[in-house]
Amino acid sequence: MSVFYVPSANLIGAGVVNEIGSYIKELGYRKALLVTDSFLASGPLLAKVTKPLDDAGISYVLFKDVEPNPTCKNVMDGLAVLKENACDFIISFGGGSPQDAASCISVIATNGGKPQDYEGLHKSKEKGLPVVAINTTAGTSAEITINYVITDEDRKVKMVMVDKNSLAAISVNDPELMYDKPKALTAATGMDALTHAIESLVTPGAYPITEKLSIGAIELIRENLPKVVENGHDAESRANMVNAIFLGGMAFNNAGLGYVHSMAHQLGAVYNLPHGVCCAMLLPIVERENAKRVPEKFRLVARALGFDIAGKTDVECAEYAIAEIERLSEVVGIPKRLTELNIKEEEFDFEYLSKNALIDACAPGNPFMPTLEETIAMYKKLF
Repeated sequence: MSVFYVPSANLIGAGVVNEIGSYIKELGYRKALLVTDSFLASGPLLAKVTKPLDDAGISYVLFKDVEPNPTCKNVMDGLAVLKENACDFIISFGGGSPQDAASCISVIATNGGKPQDYEGLHKSKEKGLPVVAINTTAGTSAEITINYVITDEDRKVKMVMVDKNSLAAISVNDPELMYDKPKALTAATGMDALTHAIESLVTPGAYPITEKLSIGAIELIRENLPKVVENGHDAESRANMVNAIFLGGMAFNNAGLGYVHSMAHQLGAVYNLPHGVCCAMLLPIVERENAKRVPEKFRLVARALGFDIAGKTDVECAEYAIAEIERLSEVVGIPKRLTELNIKEEEFDFEYLSKNALIDACAPGNPFMPTLEETIAMYKKLF
């Protein structure tokens, strides 16, 4: 049996953020904890959220202390603000970091405890406080999924939580909120979306519905990511990227991810690197190993990436797919080596990161479970 998770209401399209007030009012929510980061809180985009709230008479309290890789402290600080102000719902505004922080705050608000209590699969008992998830990147798909990631700053580990009780009540994907994003952010989040689509396609957890969603996402990203990196105001391509992240998000939300994310989480936790960059750098490395085990899956990947698979072997399809991933990363400006990010091989703790990757919640979704030695070897290819 398969269970398909997606928020019950999803607003998609240019200008839809203007409608959030009426939707929230219909649901009877009164006072929001507005979770975001300091960059968005100080910029012009915030008014696109607060104006429709003001117009609808919905009050809110701003919490703007979410870091790029949200920490346990961020969550507990936000929870304290929520309780102090008796908020009855949460609005998350931003990319993956505010979305993840809001998800964790939501779960703890109704279940109690601390973030560490919810690491792993479906650890909460009660449905989280309602979340209206307004996304600003394309993207993590965190606004529509049951997955969130919080950094335990003491252990230097990214904790992966998969919890149906964290699912947003409403998701909002308005491409106009994404127009002015920096090229590097657009590239990194876009490659994260490609990773979601490919991992959810090759995972053993994939089934016909999720496979179609994954393939659609890959096709849209291949065609549109270079365009939006080049021109962030390309309205058609931005809209297509919103469609891509929605498709890919639904796919991995219900099929799962794999070892690219397991390894990327450790890089982000220890070195505080952008998640999408970590995924992009690891994607061809891990998928090259996966292709040795499930080459037939890479016929689907290659076709979605524009390869004419007629008469081609599985191996030829896999070689094309991996080469195309590498080409796309280069086109959008993703670094090839960790040394470009000022990380030295002689200072890299291969064993620590590899051991943590092996126990990451995403690892079981990979087509095969690497050994410690195989994981170390894959990390070494980043230098």
